[in-house]
Amino acid sequence: MKGFEEKAMGVLSAIASLPARAVEPLMVLLQRVLGVGRLPWVFLLPNLTVILFFSVLPILINVLYSVTGSDNLYPSERHFVGLANYATLLECGDYLDPSTCSRDLFWRAVRNALVFVPSQVVVMIGFALVTAIALNRRIHARGFFRGIFFFPVMLSPVVVAMTWVWLLQRDGALNGVLGAFGLDRLSWLSDPARAFKWSIFVTVWAHMGFYTIILLAGLQSIPADIYEAAKMDRASPWRVFSRITLPLLKPVLLVVFILCTIRSVQTFDEIYVLTGGGPGTATKMIVHYIYETGFAVMPRNYGLAAAASLMLGVVLFLFTALQMKLSRKGQDA
Repeated sequence: MKGFEEKAMGVLSAIASLPARAVEPLMVLLQRVLGVGRLPWVFLLPNLTVILFFSVLPILINVLYSVTGSDNLYPSERHFVGLANYATLLECGDYLDPSTCSRDLFWRAVRNALVFVPSQVVVMIGFALVTAIALNRRIHARGFFRGIFFFPVMLSPVVVAMTWVWLLQRDGALNGVLGAFGLDRLSWLSDPARAFKWSIFVTVWAHMGFYTIILLAGLQSIPADIYEAAKMDRASPWRVFSRITLPLLKPVLLVVFILCTIRSVQTFDEIYVLTGGGPGTATKMIVHYIYETGFAVMPRNYGLAAAASLMLGVVLFLFTALQMKLSRKGQDA
C-alpha cells in the first residue's frame, strides 16, 4: 500500500510539473530576446491590457462624446461642438439659484450633493469609528457581531433599497408598527426633508461595514504596549482616545475619508430605487442626473452626460490629490 501511494504521488508530481516544463523554454527565449530588464513587462501585459480596454479606453470615448453633439450613438455620426456641452452646463445667472441656470436639474443635483456628501461622510465615519472601537474590545460573540455589521456590504444595493422601500412606504412595516400603537402614519419618502434624511441613513447602513473593517484593521495595528503604558499611567479613556488612538489612526482615517467621499459623490443605486430622485428633485444626485440625461430622458443627450461625468471625475481627482498633499505635509511636519 505504501509503495502504491509513493507511485501515485510521483505521477501527480510529474503531471504538476508539466506546465512548468512547457513554459520554461519560452521564458528562456523571451529573456534572451528582451533581456532581463524588459521581461517583467511580459507578466504585466495581461493586466495592462485589461486596464487599457476597461478603464483608459472608456475615458477616451467619454472625452470624445463630451466634445461632440447630436443624439446619435455612433461616434462617426456625431459632429464636433468643442466645449459647447461644458458651456451649457456652466451657464448660470446665479449659481446659488439653480432656476437661473440653463441646466437647472444639474445644479439642483450639485446643490443636493453639497449637502448630502458632507452629511453622509461625517455620519458614516463617525458610526464606523465607534463601531470599530466597540468591535475591537473583548466582548462576547465578537466574531458574530463583526459579521453582522459587514453583512449589508455583501448585499446588492438594489436589494438594500427595496428592503427599505418595503419598510418605509405608506403601508410599510414601520407605519404598521406606528399604527399598532395608535400613532398616525407618516409619509417617510414623500416628504422632501424626510426622504433626504432617510437617503443618508440607508446609504450609511448599507456601506458602514466596509469602512468599519478598514478602521478595525487600523486599530489592531496599534501596538498593545502603548495602551498598557497609558493604563499604568492612569490615563483617562478620552485621553487615550485623543492622544493615542486618533493620532495613530490618522493615516487610516484619511484613506477612509477619501474612499467614503468618492463613494458618496457617486451614490446612485440606493437613492434611485428608494426615492427615484424625488419627491421632486429633493434627492436627485449628480450621477442620477448623468444617467437620466444620457439614457432615460428623450432625446438622449450623450454629449451633455459625458461632459457632466468628466467634470465630476476632475473634481474627485483634484479633491483626492489635495487630500494626499495635505496628508504628506502633515507627516513631514
